[in-house]
Amino acid sequence: MASWNSIPLEIIYQVLGWFAFVSWSISFYPQVILNFRRKSVVGLNFDFVLLNLTKHSTYLIYNASLYFSSAVQKQYFEKYGYDQMIPVAANDVAFSIHAVLLTAITLFQIVIYDRGTQIVSKISLTIVIAVWIFAAICFFIGLSSHSWLWLISIFNSIQVFMTAIKYIPQDQQIITAEPDIFCLSYCIIPVKLAIMNFLRKSTDGFSIGNILLDFLGGLANYAQMVVQSIDQNSWVNFYGNIGKTLLSLISIFFDLLFMLQHYVLYPGKRPTVSQKADDESREALITPPDRPQSEDV
Repeated sequence: MASWNSIPLEIIYQVLGWFAFVSWSISFYPQVILNFRRKSVVGLNFDFVLLNLTKHSTYLIYNASLYFSSAVQKQYFEKYGYDQMIPVAANDVAFSIHAVLLTAITLFQIVIYDRGTQIVSKISLTIVIAVWIFAAICFFIGLSSHSWLWLISIFNSIQVFMTAIKYIPQDQQIITAEPDIFCLSYCIIPVKLAIMNFLRKSTDGFSIGNILLDFLGGLANYAQMVVQSIDQNSWVNFYGNIGKTLLSLISIFFDLLFMLQHYVLYPGKRPTVSQKADDESREALITPPDRPQSEDV
């Protein structure tokens, strides 16, 4: 196993990694706090939470296995070379643990708090069940052949698949629902926000703060991998952990789209009166009678 050639680069690597951890992790809390204060989860996208729990769980399996298991590391070195470093850092494991915990808490809130008439869609349930059945089949295949690296790579691939799936709108509320300014990075579908901003020709009411943090986290994550590559004079860590690479890429893509809308396309613009009326009429059509009024955090 390779070691760091430069102490300064190692320090920069650690700083970037934990900066990414903090930037990405902050966005989980506002939704949990909001749910707790309202004692209601009406308006929260249940499908997204369920898909996100599967995504983060599979990513945790990959990160923890590669970081802690000597058997998995041995197979990684056999494949990519003993002169390479493993592409998973302590901050990656910490982020996965934190993400699973906070997403599980959010799911528990869905169970115990007022849900109104909302339910998890059959499509999302089918996807999650199919994914875990596939994972179970791969587990028994890997168990019989002791192909541990192949097995956790499957979980990493599932994580990438779930990352893409959760950005796809699950219902027609994508063009009607108002934005939840408290949960823009991990608790609401970015495609929904991007299309809604486009239709309104405005980002009024849109909190750019979490997007900037998410963007900085994605950049820090990439920069961390670049620093390791420079120190080791190898780019193996990018394709050795394709899940981490794609996770940052998708995050940065949507963040750039939101910043383009907020700062370039619709800077300082407010929806027109007619647009506001349309928003209110659409909201009235989809809002259940028992929906509580939103409260600020």
